[in-house]
Amino acid sequence: MVVQKILLVEDERNVAEFIVQGLVEEGYAVLHVNNYEDALKIVSTDRIDLVILDVLLPEVNGLEICKNFRNLGYKDLPILMVTALGSPENVVLGLDSGADDYLSKPFKLIELKARIRSLIRRKSEIANHLINQEEKKYSYGFLELNDFKKIAYCEGQELNLTSTEYRLLMLFIQTPKKVFNRNELLDKVWGINFDIGSNVVDVYVNYLRKKIEKITTKKAIHTVIGMGYVLKIDDNS
Repeated sequence: MVVQKILLVEDERNVAEFIVQGLVEEGYAVLHVNNYEDALKIVSTDRIDLVILDVLLPEVNGLEICKNFRNLGYKDLPILMVTALGSPENVVLGLDSGADDYLSKPFKLIELKARIRSLIRRKSEIANHLINQEEKKYSYGFLELNDFKKIAYCEGQELNLTSTEYRLLMLFIQTPKKVFNRNELLDKVWGINFDIGSNVVDVYVNYLRKKIEKITTKKAIHTVIGMGYVLKIDDNS
């Protein structure tokens, strides 16, 4: 059995010890550093399955580290950003820097483990999916997905989506007009089959909606009060 290796970049000692202990007990191998230089050295020389990256780090912050990793070619390395700066604006900065997911401090260990399992599983599924894959395209209204290239378009213009936002849009496009409740979205997009007690679904739906509405004034993703979310484009949109 191959042990999954996780790189933890965190400068708060108590937080790092808490994470390392919890993940080692779960069966992961955890390498802990507290700065960019050491993190880059490990990523460059070792097989890393996922990075947990704090935002508030000395010298080079987590946002810059994430951007640097992506620019250096580590496009498929799952990066989970953890931050005490949990406002929507700060979360957007983290996602725009190239992170695949975020988790606001303080967080429960059970949620951290669930996010890790989901990101690692998604990485494996994508790798398997690309083997001998035919080019597949999906469309609904003014939205289109090329699932071979992993690119989404709105009115012909490319949407700059994180991997999580992409999976969310894929689910909506494959099943338009279906109302999904939050637990269904957690299960199908994050691979989490229980209520994690956070607003992660609402946050990501909102980010996806805003990215679409930067391109078009037409409404696509709607909130169904008390029930969930639906992709529905009116004929006169």
